[in-house]
Amino acid sequence: MLEIVLAGGWMMVPILLCSAVALAIVVERFWSLRPSRLAPAELLGQVRGSWQKNKVDRSYLQALRGNSPLGRILAAGLASGAASRDVSKERIEEAASQEVHDMERFLNTLGTIAAIAPLLGLLGTVIGMIDVFSVIMVQGSGDAGRLAGGISTALITTAAGLSVAIPALFFHRFFVRRVDEITVGMEQAAVQLLDWMHGAEQASREGKAAS
Repeated sequence: MLEIVLAGGWMMVPILLCSAVALAIVVERFWSLRPSRLAPAELLGQVRGSWQKNKVDRSYLQALRGNSPLGRILAAGLASGAASRDVSKERIEEAASQEVHDMERFLNTLGTIAAIAPLLGLLGTVIGMIDVFSVIMVQGSGDAGRLAGGISTALITTAAGLSVAIPALFFHRFFVRRVDEITVGMEQAAVQLLDWMHGAEQASREGKAAS
């Protein structure tokens, strides 16, 4: 393996750097984008129970914000208190926007690596082919084995670039899809929260008006 890397020339250096960065991002995003960490399935029910029992106070909201990204979104809605549904919705959307931004961290970098890695490989191949034809101009084309070896060496960078780009592209799409799925789940939880809060308030107002 080391011989192949060395045979690829100096263009293998940025390709290997891209490979290392992509691997680090994939491992980090696998750890960070766990649904159980970002949006615990039981959290919404717990929040509803606490809200119905009038246990939502400053300390509860602080603990909820520290629970998970979904907790911070729900806390933003609960903190709006007696504000209108539109105001509560705006505050939830602001909190959700920040959480989505955090979930998408490093994904642009991973997508960029998927785009530039094959270009770096192609550049290395072009540089290698230029060297091969320079040798032909100076020494002629009598040694076919040497020329074949030079061409093979030139193509190593293309293979290396594609080997980095293909998994990087796959995991970029995979994580984008996971972020979308988690975001949809958070939006549904936020809508339910608004329905509980303002539906109950509306029912209370209607009851007072009837009496």
